[in-house]
Amino acid sequence: MTVDYPTLAQTIAALTEGETDTVSLMATVACEVHHASDRFDWTGFYRVAGPDLLKIGPYQGGHGCLNIPFSRGVCGAAARTGEVQLVPDVEAFSGHIACASSTRSELVLPVWNSKGRLLGVFDIDSDKANAFTQEDADALADILKAAFAAVL
Repeated sequence: MTVDYPTLAQTIAALTEGETDTVSLMATVACEVHHASDRFDWTGFYRVAGPDLLKIGPYQGGHGCLNIPFSRGVCGAAARTGEVQLVPDVEAFSGHIACASSTRSELVLPVWNSKGRLLGVFDIDSDKANAFTQEDADALADILKAAFAAVL
């Protein structure tokens, strides 16, 4: 199922207009994105909670890992490098952390506040291999940038 990203972006913008609370924004974005495609099996945030440490934030789907160091996994790589991680096959990703045994592919995007500080990462897992495209990554990066633009 392809995602109607322009409509998704408009919906999230309307729901979050004027909101600056990070957790509220994360919860709303996770919910809306999760329900946008049946490819999205787990959708949520890992928040920067200390030096080189991510902790689980608002999400949709089954359980997630509670803590992820920047040095481990796809989420850690996104936080450590500040770069989007588009992983078609998690088994081929060195150091992948299996928070859910059903995950086959993953897309993780860093999330920045208005001052360029890393707030966390947005993680989408799929139980299908090669589930994500560059279009997904680009559109979601734009949505995240807009949603968190007012966060200080």
